[in-house]
Amino acid sequence: MDIRQLEYLVAVAEELNFTRAADRVYAAQSTVSAGIQALERELGAPLFDRDPHGVRLTSVGEAVLREARGAVDAIDRMRDAARGDGELRGIVRVGIFTNLTMMDLPGIMGAFHRRHPLVDLRLGPSPSGSTGLAEEVRQGRLDIAFVGLPDRLPGLLEHELAVSPFVALLPASHPLAGRAEVSLSELAEEQWVDAREGFGNRVTLDRELAARGIVRHVPTELSDLGEIPRFVAARLGVAALPELTVIPAEGAVVVPLRERIEWRLGTIARPRPSAAAAALLDLVAERFAPSRTLEGR
Repeated sequence: MDIRQLEYLVAVAEELNFTRAADRVYAAQSTVSAGIQALERELGAPLFDRDPHGVRLTSVGEAVLREARGAVDAIDRMRDAARGDGELRGIVRVGIFTNLTMMDLPGIMGAFHRRHPLVDLRLGPSPSGSTGLAEEVRQGRLDIAFVGLPDRLPGLLEHELAVSPFVALLPASHPLAGRAEVSLSELAEEQWVDAREGFGNRVTLDRELAARGIVRHVPTELSDLGEIPRFVAARLGVAALPELTVIPAEGAVVVPLRERIEWRLGTIARPRPSAAAAALLDLVAERFAPSRTLEGR
């Protein structure tokens, strides 16, 4: 086998389409297909299931892909070291949030692009929030991700960017909206609006509620945290969010929580990131140094 075959494997696995994969690696589709077939013959097992609807990795393909990514990453680092021209190249895939008003994500990515114009930045969220982003990094489908999970992630590089307390969001007409603070137990019987399961804020809050023996009903689940205050304003329920993520909405009132519950925002990456990924991590850390703690109002 050769490195190009491994590059084809990674591209097809991520695109799940031979045509898009061929475009990505600047090769003819027939060349990519032949390379994958040769790799399958050498390994003695199919790496992809193919049908009229597309392609998907087999269980063997999933196992081989992890090793292939490691080999491709190592070759990329060797190429960076050999060039010696100071110019970073390659692709950096970043898992992002789209609703953090305190973080100028477009500004950070724009600054990186100006510093390293030969690096191809690819940005996108996950439908399952921080949990999905962390898994994407583990599997090598992302190089870097912004996450808000309460636990450490063994085997990954982590850097804490900010810590934010949870606050309650109530409809302006709610009887508790004028209080100086409110407790979770006072909201336990309410209808709730929250992120979908897997989002870091939901994981953190669910754990805290379970520790207090509080069971709640969440009939409204959203995949965009920024929309939660608007749904609260529409009196569809109450919410509790990290203060960093709250986008003000007319008709929704922010009230401090009596309980101190903290949400931690950070970046994660696989060990030994590429030079381009390491440069982006450094820039993000530079913009957030030292780590920020935002106190509840």
